Amino acid sequence: MTFVLTEVEARILGCLLEKQTTTPDVYPLTLNNLVLACNQKSNRDPVVNYDERTVISGLDGLRDKKLAILIGQEGARVPKYGHLLEQAMPLPRQELALLCVLLLRGPQTPGELKTRTERLADFSSIEEVEQTLDAMLARENLPPLVVKLPVQAGKREARFTHLLCGEPEQPEPEAWMPPPEPARQELTAEQTRLATLENQVAELQSLLEKLQAELAEQRQLTDKLKELL
Repeated sequence: MTFVLTEVEARILGCLLEKQTTTPDVYPLTLNNLVLACNQKSNRDPVVNYDERTVISGLDGLRDKKLAILIGQEGARVPKYGHLLEQAMPLPRQELALLCVLLLRGPQTPGELKTRTERLADFSSIEEVEQTLDAMLARENLPPLVVKLPVQAGKREARFTHLLCGEPEQPEPEAWMPPPEPARQELTAEQTRLATLENQVAELQSLLEKLQAELAEQRQLTDKLKELL
């Protein structure tokens, strides 16, 4: 791959890809529509709040990389923008759909990708999504478009992410800890229970001391009233 996108450029490119399919009547996009697409709260992760200057800067970067174009349509009052990804990197519709959603939402599982690409391409099953991802990962004589990430702690499925922004940072592997033995588990539970009881006793003791102090004050007031009477 001869280019590396910034996060802003990736968001813009993903929006142009998405709107080309989901709202073809307004594609290419005006600058205002593109800002709204970048900042929309649905189907975006993370949700951002780009201003026009940020989007223009991202568009300039994409145009320098020959991935976006300024389109002057006849009779149009404002310029519009489109993408050139299909010219720079001809891809099947399914691969383009997966790449679009990965650009817009970051790392995702094959199941999540199947659900989120429904408006962009047809996948008959999660297995078909996985097969398409495998094809994007192992392209003959071409650099991969995606990478499979290690399974997160506590998760069952691996996630995939795109490589248009370069290699993702890999999290440090968590140190493996052997499962506690049954006796140790019981001891830990007993220690937790005792600690909870000790805290409750301490709270009750504090409350008792407070009540005793208040009672002593009441007695002093009663004694003073008796003296006055």
